[in-house]
Amino acid sequence: MAVMLEVRGVCKKFVSKNQSFTALENINIQVEEGEFVGIMGPSGAGKSTLLHVLSTVDSPTSGDVRIAGKNLSTMNEKTMAQFRREEIGFIFQDYNLLHALTVRENIALPLALAKVDANEIEDRVLDVATTFGIHTLLDKFPNEISGGQKQRTASSRAIVTKPNIIFADEPTGALDSKSAQDLLESLKSLNETQKATIMMVTHDAFAASFCERILFIKDGVVLEELIREQSSRKVFFQEILDMLSKIGGNINDVI
Repeated sequence: MAVMLEVRGVCKKFVSKNQSFTALENINIQVEEGEFVGIMGPSGAGKSTLLHVLSTVDSPTSGDVRIAGKNLSTMNEKTMAQFRREEIGFIFQDYNLLHALTVRENIALPLALAKVDANEIEDRVLDVATTFGIHTLLDKFPNEISGGQKQRTASSRAIVTKPNIIFADEPTGALDSKSAQDLLESLKSLNETQKATIMMVTHDAFAASFCERILFIKDGVVLEELIREQSSRKVFFQEILDMLSKIGGNINDVI
């Protein structure tokens, strides 16, 4: 299987006037095409910083990030913007929907910006909206739908461009348990049926149990890796809890 994401020796330092802080140190990760990978760890471990560096929201202080064989550090700003728009999907905790646009228009936005043919846009929007079970909501506005439906709209927008990889930052963090499960099952189905490559930061062991592999990070370093074997998701959930207990951290950070 092809390597979709390759991270070599990535470090991230934040420097202020009087001090510097190392958020990530010598991160090495490889994610194959079609994997569903989770990133977990206590608050302040570097989870979101890592996701931001991998997804081009931020740049590493040193090291290389390659997506689909392309080295992000060699791209100029214009090339990076196009690459980000066409090759990467983002799902954020706070949805980032435009309230003046309908669900249909929010999902279609990245395709419209890329000047895709109108008929193709309509077909692709309907297809992804059906995948996430919101095809009956396309003419509603964000203030007319629930939080779970907003997140599924944001997820539809993230995949409508058919990106090489989807990055999700705490996608269930603002959802009730039923909406969270619906979203996770949709992402899992997307991963299994369309071989979508997904990397998800989460503090929630239940959400993480939908992944195939979990990277555990603490103090900016990847400490452990947990791979789901042929066990049930319930068994994997318990294995995740055991690993979180092993690496330490406040219990409120992980449950």
